[in-house]
Amino acid sequence: MPELPDIECYIAALRRRIDGATLSRCRILTPFVLRSVSPAPDEAGGTRVVQLRRLGKRIVIGLEGDLFLVIHLMIAGRLQWKSRGAGARGRGALAAFDFDTGTLVLTEAGTRRRASLHIVRGGVALAAHDPGGIECQAVDIGSFRDRPARLSPFRMSDALDDAESQRLFAACRDVLDTWTRRLREDTGTGFPLKVTAFRKGMAVHGRYRKPCPDCGTAVQRIVHATSEINYCPGCQTGGRILADRALSRLLHDDWPAGIDDLEERGLGLRPDEPDGTAPGSRRR
Repeated sequence: MPELPDIECYIAALRRRIDGATLSRCRILTPFVLRSVSPAPDEAGGTRVVQLRRLGKRIVIGLEGDLFLVIHLMIAGRLQWKSRGAGARGRGALAAFDFDTGTLVLTEAGTRRRASLHIVRGGVALAAHDPGGIECQAVDIGSFRDRPARLSPFRMSDALDDAESQRLFAACRDVLDTWTRRLREDTGTGFPLKVTAFRKGMAVHGRYRKPCPDCGTAVQRIVHATSEINYCPGCQTGGRILADRALSRLLHDDWPAGIDDLEERGLGLRPDEPDGTAPGSRRR
């Protein structure tokens, strides 16, 4: 889950600001953001924060009375911390939570409106929002191998040998722990302001046609609907270029078979976006 470091950073910042604080009011600024009916937002007013946790990609604020605010940021949702009672204006403002220590504002960029807020009561209702994925930092290698995992974007877990499974397991833990620690150090005691899916220092994510930091091969992508997968054909697929549904249909026989065909097909490195990182300087 690539969002984990940012979510953990948000939760750490919230613990310093609202743990034990009283929520005086929950303001719904855009009706669509509230995806539950009961309990009503007014029922959360006057309750104290007793718990802050992550549930998959969701941020959970536990309140007295067995109430929970379940916030799902999705792709473009963000949190802002403002002074107590601050106004929340602008088209991107979805909800505001007024605590006695300050105001937390939920925003979302763009117009797709995917971010959501659920207000639920009780552990059973909260558990219904658990997506059921595994926490790789909390499971052993046996449990990890039993769930879907990939080296190539389409390599299934039942095709991995013991060495590949161990390497992937260790890499998942190492990358998530490293980025969580890095973001917390960068944020310090402040509130996270630069939450993004694309960060300098990532090996392949968001680096289409830029050089892989390990082997220098141009990073490629697979686009499906609104999602994009980035991968290095040199390190991950044995030099093979995976078919992109839209582009490969357009190119037909001109679709490159491997790394040697990239430049000829115009899918090599971007000459106008040089990358000065030396090969081998970042881990995948």
